[in-house]
Amino acid sequence: MSIRKLIVEADGGSRGNPGAAGYGALVKDAITGQVLAETAEAIGRATNNVAEYKGLIAGLAAAQRIAPGASVEVRMDSKLVVEQMSGRWQIKHPDMRPLAEEARRLAGDLGAVRYTWIPRAQNSHADRLANEAMDAAARGESWEPREEEPEKASVAVPAWTAPTSQPTTTLLLRHGETPFSGEKRFAGIGDIPLTETGVVQAKAAARALAGWGIEAIVASPLRRCQDTAAEVAAVTGLEVRTEDGFRETDFGDWEGLTFAQAREGWPDGMDGWLSDWTVAPPGGESFADTARRVRTALDKLKVRHRHQTVLVVSHVTPIKTLVRYALEAPPLALYRMHLDVASLSSIDWYDDGPAVLKFLNDTHHHT
Repeated sequence: MSIRKLIVEADGGSRGNPGAAGYGALVKDAITGQVLAETAEAIGRATNNVAEYKGLIAGLAAAQRIAPGASVEVRMDSKLVVEQMSGRWQIKHPDMRPLAEEARRLAGDLGAVRYTWIPRAQNSHADRLANEAMDAAARGESWEPREEEPEKASVAVPAWTAPTSQPTTTLLLRHGETPFSGEKRFAGIGDIPLTETGVVQAKAAARALAGWGIEAIVASPLRRCQDTAAEVAAVTGLEVRTEDGFRETDFGDWEGLTFAQAREGWPDGMDGWLSDWTVAPPGGESFADTARRVRTALDKLKVRHRHQTVLVVSHVTPIKTLVRYALEAPPLALYRMHLDVASLSSIDWYDDGPAVLKFLNDTHHHT
């Protein structure tokens, strides 16, 4: 094949970090956008960073097989890998050094290779391949390329067309009212109880969900979610499984404060937090940090409860994050959604990658 310009998109993930890990990569023609190759593999127990480097190596190897000497743009949502391979960051971890050397060796057999960071939402194809490989390994199988054309594989299934497979359905229930939610205060990892109104809301949600065919209940470890989930469990007869990944963001020094109080004490910090999802409250965690553990929790749920209807009892930020993932929306979409206490939302997740938001912030059961 004559020399051409290629694009490599690569990603890797770990369900546990370290945990069951896998990578995905694809090669595109930079001019036409045609997908020329896809590759994915489960790699056993590893960290996210190792899996991401493995995805890079697989993508470069595929590009070299397709067109030796081609110039390549590597696109990844791993800031670490992009900066290290670009030579701007040192590689200090011993596990990363041999992987980086292997990637450099492969890049040396190509033409000019440059590395570009892209948001996760723009790397959904490689991310899907990595998750397919991990899902296959969880089933005791090996990943196999799909029969359909690769460029069609990542096209979302519109809600008005017939589904391509049975989805895994997540019903997302925000916990009932607490003293903090009633007063519009930051409520993060503090173990805040439900108010009397919150208990009434949880019971109403449980009655509304009784006939929905729920097959499993997963809840944040925090008391307000556990108590809300217990009401649904009492109606359905199901056990509640705790998943730490679905807990609320740690708001650090802002815990228990109103928005006005936090702004008064940390005006610059508040401005940064409202404009950049990687900025954390003092002593807390960023929305980007929350998103990583929510994604891991979602991946575990989709493996453990594949094709089931699962109730997830959680908080504002994790639920908004799941909605953002489903819509492939940018991080700032988190600031453009509202969720009432004890509200219900629903997302269908399909095996081939797409997701469909069925409804958001439904509170009809409150009355």
